[in-house]
Amino acid sequence: MSIKKIGVFTSGGDSPGMNAAIRSAIRSTIYFGYEAAGIRRGYQGMIEGDINDMNGRSVANIIQRGGTILKSARSDEFRTAEGRKKAYENLKENNIDALIAIGGDGTFRGAKVFGEEFDFPIIGIPGTIDNDLIGTDFTLGYDTAVNTAVEAIDKIRDTAMAHDRLFIIEVMGRDAGLIALRSGIAGGAESILIPELKSDIEDMYATLKKGAAKGKLFSIVVVAEGDDAGGAFKVKELIESKFDQFDVKVTILGHIQRGGNPTCSDRVLASRLGLAAVEALDAGERGAMVGIVHSDVKLTPFEKAAKHKMEVDSQLARLATILS
Repeated sequence: MSIKKIGVFTSGGDSPGMNAAIRSAIRSTIYFGYEAAGIRRGYQGMIEGDINDMNGRSVANIIQRGGTILKSARSDEFRTAEGRKKAYENLKENNIDALIAIGGDGTFRGAKVFGEEFDFPIIGIPGTIDNDLIGTDFTLGYDTAVNTAVEAIDKIRDTAMAHDRLFIIEVMGRDAGLIALRSGIAGGAESILIPELKSDIEDMYATLKKGAAKGKLFSIVVVAEGDDAGGAFKVKELIESKFDQFDVKVTILGHIQRGGNPTCSDRVLASRLGLAAVEALDAGERGAMVGIVHSDVKLTPFEKAAKHKMEVDSQLARLATILS
């Protein structure tokens, strides 16, 4: 199948760096002599025909912007054969014969089904703040989200010290605790609770008790939202049931971690992956995600990138324990 026109879309949760990836993918598409199109609102926009041709100027002045100019949306309709058929018909009507999908594992699961169903070339770019995909050292938005969390932890630490308070800070990470782990280490947290490791509440108690015995009345506990302890408010209850000397407060960072200007690292990563995606399609590749592993571009089949989760770095986990 000869490719003449490549469509680019973003899907699932937004992440800083998506715009930089769109820019790179569109300009690389044009550089290789293909036509380019942008599909708004992910798979739902594909079903509804929300598709526009794009050129180099269409992506000017977006590399530094958070969010995604192509928007993102969930699509239950795309889960149905009828919905996917509508999407395919709209792509053909717009002369699109290959896709670049920017998103996470849900995006890639949809891409895998669609690509196999209609024999359609699709290459994925990992865009998720959770950094939970096999096949790339880092995903788009992870570095920015971690830096956003660290900045917030630093500011909360100031007020914790001023009032001798214990703050429990909840960061994003329903299934993956890498944001919590890295930001917790960088923020000097006394305890870090993540989904990948069973929470040792007794160990947290011991750490807090040890600090209190030394006269330390302010502390920081970082909790990933998907931790098995039950989230920040549940951890607050547990601590208050065990100690009466702590003034415990909760801060949930929430979607602030998804927004903001992408860091230099995320912009460069996005630029590399946008080009890599076009080069993969140009080389006849399909059904895979492009990633950077040890500084080199690597292709990982959708089924592996979508189904597997990255294991927590045991050295980082050990470091967090020693320094708490």
